[in-house]
Amino acid sequence: MSFLLCIAQYLVEMVILLAIGLLGAFIGIKLRKHKDAKKAAEATVMADEKNE
Repeated sequence: MSFLLCIAQYLVEMVILLAIGLLGAFIGIKLRKHKDAKKAAEATVMADEKNE
């Protein structure tokens, strides 16, 4: 019985760590897309100013 409880504990820990890893990945992707969009907007403004 204790063997099954040990396996269940490791499975719960694995699921928690997996959730933390996925959350970190999604946050990182969102932040990177935001940074890239901001950089592209700045480049557009600089190009518009250069054409004037």
